[in-house]
Amino acid sequence: MPAKSVKEGSNLKKKITATEAAKLVKSGSSIMIGGFLKCGSPVKTIDALTEYKTGGLTLIANDTSYPEHDRGKLISNKQIRKAIVTHIGTNPETGKQLHDGELEVELVPMGTLVERIRAGGAGLGGILTPTGIGTVVAKDKQIISIDGKDYLLEKPLTADFAIIYGTKVDKFGNVYLEGSTRNFNTVMATAAKTVIVEAEEFLEDSLNPNTITIPGIFIDYIVI
Repeated sequence: MPAKSVKEGSNLKKKITATEAAKLVKSGSSIMIGGFLKCGSPVKTIDALTEYKTGGLTLIANDTSYPEHDRGKLISNKQIRKAIVTHIGTNPETGKQLHDGELEVELVPMGTLVERIRAGGAGLGGILTPTGIGTVVAKDKQIISIDGKDYLLEKPLTADFAIIYGTKVDKFGNVYLEGSTRNFNTVMATAAKTVIVEAEEFLEDSLNPNTITIPGIFIDYIVI
């Protein structure tokens, strides 16, 4: 019996505008946003999200950037209810809202944040790390001793949406990321219910398999 054929169109990803992407995000959603400060950030989609003014969001990202740039605009617009990030020092507005009681901030060591997201994407129950033992990071967390060494149990992180950047994205959703733009984009693509990639360059042809950073299976929408 001949194998069933698969139409190419069934593997194509939906192309949308930045505004359409912003409208997918509802009030109260949790969103992962890729980038390290200004490097590898999906700026057009973030700008659309600020214009749409969706609020009550939980932001999971490396940082809150700068007040007038990418993720920082969401802070300045007071669209973020809680930020789970590694640092806030480059955005004075984040600190101000934190001290004024308008914003909840959970500071997480960078390596721990990456691994918590990776654990979420892999369906794991958490990770064990010695980072933070004996500091405020360990407050209210379970400590597990293995072979005489203490570790913190850090729980996995997932989100309703991941908004990431791609240097090149093909019609199947395969993503190529140039250099350090990979940062948090790669791991976030695995850990959200809906993944939106903003393409710097969109390819109607397919990427060379040897250059693919994120397989298209993880991508739901392409902003071009």
